[in-house]
Amino acid sequence: MNDNLNPTNSIVIKFSGDSGDGMQLTGTMFSNLSAILGYEISTFPDYPAEIRAPQGTLGGVSGFQVHIGSSRVYTPGDEADVLVAMNPAALKVNAKNIKRVGAIIYDTDTFTKSDLVKAEFKTDNPFDELKLMEKVQLVPVPLTSLTKKSLESFDLDNKAVVRSKNMFALGLICWLFNAPIDKAIGFLEGKFGKKEDLLTANVKVLTDGFNYGNNLHMVVSPFYVYKSEHLEHGLYTSVSGNKAAAWGLIAAAEKAGLQLFLGSYPITPATDIMQELALRKDMGVKVMQTEDEIAGITTALGASFAGALAATNTSGPGLALKAEALGLAVMAELPLVVIDVMRVGPSTGMPTKTEQADLQQALNGRNGECPLVVLAAGTPENCFKYSYEAAKIALEYSTPVILLTDAFIGNGSSLWKLPKIKDLQEIKLPYPPTNFEQITGVSRDENTLVHYRAVAGTPNMQHRIGGLEKHNIKGNISTDPENHEIMVDVRRKKIENIPVPDVQVQGNADADLLVIGWGSTYGHLISAVNQLNSEGKKAALAHFNYIFPLPKNTNEVLKRYKKIVVCELNTGQFARYLRARNNGIAMLQFNKIQGQPFTVAELVTHLEGLA
Repeated sequence: MNDNLNPTNSIVIKFSGDSGDGMQLTGTMFSNLSAILGYEISTFPDYPAEIRAPQGTLGGVSGFQVHIGSSRVYTPGDEADVLVAMNPAALKVNAKNIKRVGAIIYDTDTFTKSDLVKAEFKTDNPFDELKLMEKVQLVPVPLTSLTKKSLESFDLDNKAVVRSKNMFALGLICWLFNAPIDKAIGFLEGKFGKKEDLLTANVKVLTDGFNYGNNLHMVVSPFYVYKSEHLEHGLYTSVSGNKAAAWGLIAAAEKAGLQLFLGSYPITPATDIMQELALRKDMGVKVMQTEDEIAGITTALGASFAGALAATNTSGPGLALKAEALGLAVMAELPLVVIDVMRVGPSTGMPTKTEQADLQQALNGRNGECPLVVLAAGTPENCFKYSYEAAKIALEYSTPVILLTDAFIGNGSSLWKLPKIKDLQEIKLPYPPTNFEQITGVSRDENTLVHYRAVAGTPNMQHRIGGLEKHNIKGNISTDPENHEIMVDVRRKKIENIPVPDVQVQGNADADLLVIGWGSTYGHLISAVNQLNSEGKKAALAHFNYIFPLPKNTNEVLKRYKKIVVCELNTGQFARYLRARNNGIAMLQFNKIQGQPFTVAELVTHLEGLA
């Protein structure tokens, strides 16, 4: 190892600048490079909702934070070790989240008087104004000028040249963290392969950025992050939650021997699922981009009736529009997967920010007694697992399933070991017995109460379905009061009887304090609980991915603890739900509704007073 390297177990880097500075691309490339090199990763893309806010303003700052490490990385990190600030606005927005003795690499060409004014600085020295002079290492680099010099022989307009400075910054970071740039060049070839001039230009700027750090050795000594030694043998990649969810559906269709159909309408932050599946025509996937959210789900219902694995994806406002069709799916007992990538509401809210506030909508946001399965993924990589599980449950139990993810894990990425199809759980479709002579709209297995899957066009399987209530034996339309009560009870029992895994408790076995979470808060909560236990404070974590039905051991687990605190990114929806279903067991709450995930530090500070 180079004697000049600073060895470390993990590091957090934040790329930040204007929306047009390419921070999302730069961060994605660096995180993918880190994954290829064998590091654990966790990322957090954070960008404004505006298509393009005024250049250099606080409202237009876009950021991408990546945490790489040699052991399991659960979160993108609370604070950055290194901030790459492309302008004063990026500096100001991120100043409070830089570690003491961290480093700030900034583009000196953008720190002019007018740039400082646009970023609402009151003095000519932003670092002193933010009280950063004694806290961090300042690394001034004329990124814009160096990029222009690098590309002076290229026939590119000034705008195209300046937009390439993110590649100079990426090359600099690759040098700083001792990462070879040949893999990064491979990513550029994939992105600009058909645009030879842009590819050549970006490769040159990337290389010049790497050489700039190597030749001058800058002010900061390069870091070396120890390689991970705990990874099992296998093929790994960096995957976002949205991409993992898309691939979970593909795997389920392959395992079930069905064609996958997605009916979808574009909506932030869920659109990537549709885009990923649209690329998979080679695997027989059919995607229909519809005129609205209602058409998205109703085309999926038609595909389900026709025998496909049917899905639709959306975010909170779209889930509201899909409510009536979800009721139809429950009444008709059609399998369907709905992936809701939650964002801040109500209404349009803050469409690029994260929140867990769709829980009650998923559980109860339909008319009538309308039970369906609700799952929640916890990390970007296990969006694959729970997307697959959602499809498996939908197909095997003839029911719609809502899978809740959110903007944090949907856009964020982590290291993922690619599974093998042969190792995935079997999906057993509920076809009627071979001696079954005729099916009706209510024909079902006597034990599980599951409606038999009868694909349209199958001989002797003609039956009527629809939104009107049916007779519990004959299957014809019925308005009989007692029959309706029977059917409501059957549909409820079918869902409540679906077997789900017990909730597992992690942490200290002797703890009196139980921390509860669900969905995307897992990484921050397990990190906080682990830190408390390492400090001698006893704490345990019960994290829920199966929301309805709840694990059968939920009440037993809750009764074992003297103090329970439910942590979620809403006003307490899961806490209220648990209280209602567990005989009023006392539970404290810790809630955050800021469009941002928890930080480990704020969780530890709060939980220390309870442990």
